[in-house]
Amino acid sequence: MVIDPVARRTDGESVRIAKDVLSAGAVTKVCLPEDPEEFARALARRGSRRPVVVGDDRALLRAVSVLHRRRELDACALSVVPVGDVMSLARSLGVPAGPVAAARAVLDGVVRRRDLLVDDSDGVVLGTLHIPPPAVRQAPQIRAAGPAADGPADAAPVGAGAGREWLRTCQSLVRTLVVRPPRTPGGAGPRSSRLRVEVDGETVVDLDQPVEAVSVAPGDSGRAQVQVRPLSGPGAEATPVLAEGRTVTVSGAHFRYRADAVESGPVRTRTWTVREGAWGLVVPGDAAE
Repeated sequence: MVIDPVARRTDGESVRIAKDVLSAGAVTKVCLPEDPEEFARALARRGSRRPVVVGDDRALLRAVSVLHRRRELDACALSVVPVGDVMSLARSLGVPAGPVAAARAVLDGVVRRRDLLVDDSDGVVLGTLHIPPPAVRQAPQIRAAGPAADGPADAAPVGAGAGREWLRTCQSLVRTLVVRPPRTPGGAGPRSSRLRVEVDGETVVDLDQPVEAVSVAPGDSGRAQVQVRPLSGPGAEATPVLAEGRTVTVSGAHFRYRADAVESGPVRTRTWTVREGAWGLVVPGDAAE
C-alpha cells in the first residue's frame, strides 16, 4: 500500500479508514513516501505484491507513469483508493468514491484492462486530453493608471503635504476603478488556434481552419476518440468533427494541453498512440461489465 503524502496531509481520516479496511482483509505492507522519488522506489520494490495507491488522480497517474517507464505496466494490475481534492479521473474509471467502498473494491474487485494513450515523449494519458486547457477563472487584477503607473506618490514636491494626500486619495480611487482584463492560464490569449489534426495519417482539420478545441480520449478497442470543434461564428455553433484511430498528431502554433489534471506544453507538435489493453485497474465487479 503506497500512501501519497498529499493524501496524508489533506485527508488523514480517510487514509486511516482505507488502511484499516485493507489491513483487516489482507496482509499489507504500508509505504509512506515523502516525495515522487520515494514514491517511485516504493513501486519498484513491490516484489510480487499488488500495488495499492491511496491518493488522488495525480498519484494514480504517477503510479501508471512509473510502471510504464519500467515497462512493467502490462504485468501489474493497479488498485486505487481515491483520497484528496482531485478525484474525477478515478471516479470516471469506475473506482468508488468513498474510502470504505474503494478499499472493499480493492479486496473483492476484478481487473479491467484499459487502453492507454502514450505520446512521443513517453508520457501517458489515462483520461481525456484537452487542447486548449480548460480555462480557469482568476480574480481580476488591479492596475494603477495615470501618475500611479509612472512613479510613486512620494514623487510629489516636498512641502506639498496636503496636495500629496489629495493625490494619494485620487490614485487609490483610480486603482479601484481600473481593472485589467483577466488572462487565461499561460497567457493563452484568444480561445482559438490554427492546428493541424491528423488521425492515422489522414488530415482531419488543417491550418486554414481555426479550431476552438480538440479533445482526445482512449477508447476500449485500441482506437482513440477524437473530437475537433471548429471556431463558430456569431450566433452559430459549428458542428464538431469526429474521428477515431490508433495515432493522433496535433501540430501548428505552440499549444498547451491538459490531461489527467496535468497541464503540458507549449509544444509545436505531439503524437499520441493508443496501446490497447495496456494497463489494468481493479474495480467493482459491476463496473467491469
